[in-house]
Amino acid sequence: MNAGTGPETRAHAAGSPDSAGQSSSPPGAGVTDGDRYVASRTVDAAPSAVFALLADPARHHETEPTDWVRSALEPDPAPLTAVGQVFGIEMFHENAGGRYEMHNRVITLDPGRTIAWEPGQHGHDGELGTGGWTWRYDLAPEDERTRVTLIYDWSAVSEPMRERFGLPPVPLSFLDESLAALEKAVTAGPRPVA
Repeated sequence: MNAGTGPETRAHAAGSPDSAGQSSSPPGAGVTDGDRYVASRTVDAAPSAVFALLADPARHHETEPTDWVRSALEPDPAPLTAVGQVFGIEMFHENAGGRYEMHNRVITLDPGRTIAWEPGQHGHDGELGTGGWTWRYDLAPEDERTRVTLIYDWSAVSEPMRERFGLPPVPLSFLDESLAALEKAVTAGPRPVA
């Protein structure tokens, strides 16, 4: 997910039914670990498929069942393949004044295993400024499935910035809902941009 000078947030629908109408792995009881939220879910897809979705900025809106994350800023964005790569996302939230743009810098990338980024926005000088919060996905194979662990970390955010943006911006349950949306996206295939 994405954010910049306004905290990165995602609104998601809870649960992701499989073909029998049941969640393939019920939402976990995520944990708060200091200044981090951690949630995990086992999804019915191989790590390579989950990673391919997460590494494709054009598909990030699929992990967001509302319209908060809207689309990639580039018409045909390159896949995320390297630390330091930046990808732009169109966002929308009433509390942020409506439409805004986020640019996310990849900070960890191990294909099929881990991807993480720090959201930010470009300043007037063209430099990418980030607020200190990060999103990280760790993938572990479980037979033909993948255990996905999502971490939202705001430990590097200054106290004044935490107060300004109200960090953390979402409840812990939000991560479980995000993982359900990710599972739905990876098992159902691409959906059109809203």
